[in-house]
Parts: sequence; structure tokens; C-alpha cells
Amino acid sequence: MLVSDAAALLPTTRESDNHIHMVSPAPATPKPRVLVVDDAAEIRLMVSAALNRDGSYALAEASSGTEALDAARNFRPDVVVLDLGLPDIDGVEVCRELRTFTDAYILMLTGRDEEVDRLVGLAVGADDYMTKPFSSRELAARIQVLLRRPRTGSEALTGQTAETVSLGDLTIDALAREVHVDGELLDLTKIEFDLLATLASRPEMVFTRQQIIDTVWGDDWFGNDHMISVHVANLRKKLDANGTSHIKTIRGVGYRMA
Repeated sequence: MLVSDAAALLPTTRESDNHIHMVSPAPATPKPRVLVVDDAAEIRLMVSAALNRDGSYALAEASSGTEALDAARNFRPDVVVLDLGLPDIDGVEVCRELRTFTDAYILMLTGRDEEVDRLVGLAVGADDYMTKPFSSRELAARIQVLLRRPRTGSEALTGQTAETVSLGDLTIDALAREVHVDGELLDLTKIEFDLLATLASRPEMVFTRQQIIDTVWGDDWFGNDHMISVHVANLRKKLDANGTSHIKTIRGVGYRMA
């Protein structure tokens, strides 16, 4: 190594008032971690290449459901791009299992343009979906949106004087992100909790669909408002199992707590 090269590797210094001050470089911001799960090598390559154009992400790949679950535990991704049709474990089951130990955003890929596939994926905790074939640029843009998406539903509650909000038989613990109905703990997805927390933050207010999108998904969301109906329907199944209605639809406007 040349002396000039070695010197360039040394910490920068400056002299002032006969004192030498060490100037350390600013710590690097950790790169978002993305796990790409698909049994097709060409899809993994395309997604990884699209995300790695400017080196903004740390990437890992898996070709099966088993590999995906192991990688998620070790790699601890911020986003999982998950194919629905995996050879060993169905992508829906992988998504359901991921939700038991990680809060990562999940973008599901499906080769079948069937609404039921998308609805099932959303029901078990996926945050977004894309149908193959897809644009690699759009996928990269959607991942950026997911990473910017605010989780403001719980923040709306924690901003109140009480960390726990009770509405009849419904109790919402914002800090623990837990919901109980009649003392029974409900198994909610992240989106379902944020949606409920948003409505419960002002239970007398009717939230329009656009307000819900802006609060739960963010104002640069790519999807359509049909997803709100899907998540509300799934949330109602869990909240209203005892026959009590908790969310009221205001036709042509939106939703509020019942």
C-alpha cells in the first residue's frame, strides 16, 4: 500500500489552539433489510437487482418456506417479499407463521390474479400484494412506501392521557399493542390493530376512507380503498365474535366505533 493510500485511511484531524482534535466520520445509517422469498431463481434475481441498483438495501434470499422462516429469524428483515406459491409451505402459511415472531412488512407476490388469494394474504397479515408479472420499478417503489408508512394508529392512542382505552367490553392497550374483548386477547394483524386504534382514538368521529388510508397506510399508498373493506371485515369477525357490534359503517362516508 502506498503511504498516501495508508494516510487516507487514517482518521481526519485538525489543529486548533495547539490542540489536535479527532474528527470521526458520522456513523452510517443502517440499511433496510429485505428478504426475498421465491422458488424461481429468476424472480429472486430480478427483485434483488431492482433493489440493489443504488446499494440502499441489505438483501437476503430464500427459495422455500422453510428457508424463509429460518432466514427471517436470523436476518431479521424490515420487509419480506413473499411468493404465494412456494414448493414446501404455502406462502399464506409462511405469512401466518412470520406474524408470530416478526413485525416486518410483508409484500406478497402471486402468480394467480384471483381476488381470493389476495384477500387471504391480507387476512393473515400481508401489508401489500402484487400479481406476476410485475414491474420491478413498481415493486421497489412499493417497498419504499412500506418503509415510510407510519404506524400512527397506536401513536394516536399513546398521545392520550391513558395508555389503555376502554370502550364497553373492548380494551385497547396501545403500548403492548394488545386488544381484549370481554377479557379475551384477540389475535390481530398489524394493520388490523392500527385500523382499530385509529378509530378508537376518536370514537365519536366518522373517519372517511381517505382519512383511514392516510393514517394507517400513508398518503402515498399505491393500493385502492377496497382493501379497507377487507381489513374492516376481518377485524369485525374477530371483534364481534360474541355478537356485539364494535365498528359502524356510515354509508357513503366511512367508519366509526359503534
